[in-house]
Amino acid sequence: MAAELDTLRVATFNVSMEGGNYLTDAQKIPQPNTLYNLLQNNDNPQIRNIAEILQRVRPDIVLLNEFDYIAEPKQGVEAFTRHYLNQSQHGAAPIDYPYYYVAPVNTGEPSPYDLDHDGVASGKGADAWGFGWYPGQYGMVLLSRFPIDTANVRTFQLLKWSAMPGARRPIDPTTGKSWYSNEQWLALRLSSKSHWDIPVKVNEQWLHILASHPTPPVFDGPENRNGLRNHDEIRLWADYLSAGNNAAYIVDDAGHQGGLAPNVRFVLLGDMNSGPQKTAEQSGAVRQLLDHPRVNSQYEPVSLGGAEHAPNIAAAKAFTASWKERADYVLPSKLGFTIKSGGVFWPAKHQPLYRLVASRSASSDHRLVWLDLQLQPLKQ
Repeated sequence: MAAELDTLRVATFNVSMEGGNYLTDAQKIPQPNTLYNLLQNNDNPQIRNIAEILQRVRPDIVLLNEFDYIAEPKQGVEAFTRHYLNQSQHGAAPIDYPYYYVAPVNTGEPSPYDLDHDGVASGKGADAWGFGWYPGQYGMVLLSRFPIDTANVRTFQLLKWSAMPGARRPIDPTTGKSWYSNEQWLALRLSSKSHWDIPVKVNEQWLHILASHPTPPVFDGPENRNGLRNHDEIRLWADYLSAGNNAAYIVDDAGHQGGLAPNVRFVLLGDMNSGPQKTAEQSGAVRQLLDHPRVNSQYEPVSLGGAEHAPNIAAAKAFTASWKERADYVLPSKLGFTIKSGGVFWPAKHQPLYRLVASRSASSDHRLVWLDLQLQPLKQ
């Protein structure tokens, strides 16, 4: 897309570029510097395929989930751009993202508590503020062809779960008491990674990227602590869109209160770890966004590969994960956009690019999702 055009392609992609994706046979616990080391060269097959997918789809703005946080951008996101995206992959045209946003996340950040009740306060795994074996595992990166107003990014890494009115506090069904002690509950952070509100300027017009990656609603017990957290992580965005400047509990990491003003355009991006319908493992929590009055969820991205992956499931064409669910979303505001088209990058087996998704190790267990959005003028 040329910079002067009024249509842009916005995408989300859980790239599975975290340490656990690269375990050797001798390793059981992911190591913190694995992605750092891989990005210093340009020869990792999985990362090359991730880069090729981005080169084939060519989003103008894309959120990458599960991209380990690397504090020094030159060895992290810039190395990925330089060594992979800027290099042609399998004949695809190189792509460049001169702007990006990256920041710390809660995954792997040690807490002082035994949050999973296994008798040990390890500070790792389920005892971290967000599940992770080291700080920054399962991080996020936003790549953009358009300028980012980094001075006005809002992050919600530190917002406490207990601050949310009516928060879904987990209860231990064996005791009838709170799974977390009062001390733990007051200290717990809501976001398992972080929630970011990132202003991006496209053709002298502003839009807000609302980026997150709520925890999977599984890997817990009958107390459902992860399922309840997933619901409330998604609810944070619903409240953020509903509350304007009147939501006193929504306080960002810089101490500023309130939600998103009503007269701005936005796009919600991320692996929400939530399907649109209730199932045995899913609460349908993402419906808080799909049904929100400010969100345009009418366009459902689909693929031939998803339909082929689960031919007996009618909704399979909209699946975005190999584990048979629609989990990843690009949801624009009704205000300021017209949806032109979109899709899920999931080629069918007979198509040449199927090699990029043929196995878990080829790229990721998730698929890139995109929408083409035409910017509409906002009334002043």
